Amino acid sequence: MMTLHFYPLNLDRGLLDMAFFLILMGILSYIPIIINNIPVSAYQGVSLAVFLVFGLSAEIIVTQLAFVFLLLTLRLGKNEIYRFPLNSLIFFFVCLLSGMIYYAIGGSAEFNGMLDASHLWYVIIYQLAYFVLNSFLISFVQMSLHKKKFTLYTIDTLWDGVSTLMILPIGIILFLVYQQMGMVSILLIGIPIISMSLILRLYYNSKEMNAHLKEASKFGQQLTQSLQKEEVLSLFIDRISAIISAEGAYIFDVFNKEIEIQLLRYAENGKEMDKRMKAMRLDSGVCGTVWKTRKAQFYHSRKEWSHLDTGVFPEHVESILAVPIVRNSLVVGVVVMTSAKKRAFEQYQMMIMDILCSYLGVAIENARHHEKARQQSERCALTNLYNFRYFDAKLQEEFNKLDMNILKSLSIILLDIDRFKSVNDTYGHQSGNEILTQLAERLDQIIGKRGVLARYGGEEFVMLLPNMEKAEAYDFAEFIRLSIANKPFAVHSDLDEHRSRLLVPITASIGVAAAPTDAEDAQALIRHADRAMYTGAKQAGRNKVAQYVG
Repeated sequence: MMTLHFYPLNLDRGLLDMAFFLILMGILSYIPIIINNIPVSAYQGVSLAVFLVFGLSAEIIVTQLAFVFLLLTLRLGKNEIYRFPLNSLIFFFVCLLSGMIYYAIGGSAEFNGMLDASHLWYVIIYQLAYFVLNSFLISFVQMSLHKKKFTLYTIDTLWDGVSTLMILPIGIILFLVYQQMGMVSILLIGIPIISMSLILRLYYNSKEMNAHLKEASKFGQQLTQSLQKEEVLSLFIDRISAIISAEGAYIFDVFNKEIEIQLLRYAENGKEMDKRMKAMRLDSGVCGTVWKTRKAQFYHSRKEWSHLDTGVFPEHVESILAVPIVRNSLVVGVVVMTSAKKRAFEQYQMMIMDILCSYLGVAIENARHHEKARQQSERCALTNLYNFRYFDAKLQEEFNKLDMNILKSLSIILLDIDRFKSVNDTYGHQSGNEILTQLAERLDQIIGKRGVLARYGGEEFVMLLPNMEKAEAYDFAEFIRLSIANKPFAVHSDLDEHRSRLLVPITASIGVAAAPTDAEDAQALIRHADRAMYTGAKQAGRNKVAQYVG
């Protein structure tokens, strides 16, 4: 009211004209151009014309109403409602103070149809004051509420300055034409301004979409180059939020014969979080809808999906974009993006998500094939232990650590089943395979995390024991020998037509060698363990442990 008292409305032109200006500002506020997450709207240029025609009080009233329209287009969530009164106050004080500066330096509210050079400078100073005050108050609020460092030189300030330079001529031209032609000027100038805003917005949106598509394509190639499933999932969850402009990202996996779904990965604001939750039934919730329809779903507000809520997503979530992961024509997972803003996701973002989920499905499948191929190349098909190829590489790796003094010692235990050919001849080769498999399981349980266990070939097994001294390795080998000799192996006789279940006792001869005392290189170490086994254990009567003596 005090503003109206000191700066009364200039209604010589009539309320209808001011109403048309308000309508124009309202239309322009609904089509802002979002540049670097900053809304740039030509309605500020119209507010300048309102200020020059109707005075400061009229500008404050019209700007406040247009500002409400603008905020409604920004899809604010519940946790951002405070921005309505806060930004309204900022706009009020910016308009008031910049208007007071304009009048204080000699600016006039009365014109005779023209804007001379001196008044043009007043208008420029008014617009400069508007820009500086707006930047100052925004920085002050961010410092006070969000604990950010106070600074007037930011990328946001730069874009605000660019938009001010763009808008200033629009306001001056609209004012000059209105002075000459009256209400019809609002149509003559307003229609081109609206058209220009629409074209610029479409152009910028198209450019932004193309940039997102390029980024998605590049990201998809990175995904398919990753050869481990865990690496693929971590890379996807870390990057997807930035590409889609979402706060929350979830990857769900369909399992248990397509009855249940479980959370694999979760990220908030691009940072992966540890969120544990029980598996859910697949016939309910947002994910269940995606699985049933096999199509992407997106919801603009919580009201649209509240009937599907299973308690998975936080209470502040409004918008949801959920896309299926399809592999071999089956939905094997669901990716869900969330935002606290209403109407946060566009159609093109769903298209990008479809593309990225296709990449994700292919990348996971590639990783599984690679893991399977790697396992087949490293593992024995019968016992599932590491094979000699893997062991040989691991031995060299550990010996290098020994040479670099990372390890103090490195021991090897080489084990050979006694008279295994006789076992095969007596009970059949299938029974022999059963013994090998059971022995592998028994040795694996014994060695645990002490070292690496591998099938050396035939009926031989080898153990690599980092940081285990020779004496300790000898005692450990003796324990292994007794564990084998004192507990027979249950097999089915392959030569009996009834395949009778038998308990077969076996023994093993074991050789032990250690570096650096027994060998200076990896091959010498395993050769000396082999010699200890044959000369010290086999030739000494079998079922013995022998250590290398150089």
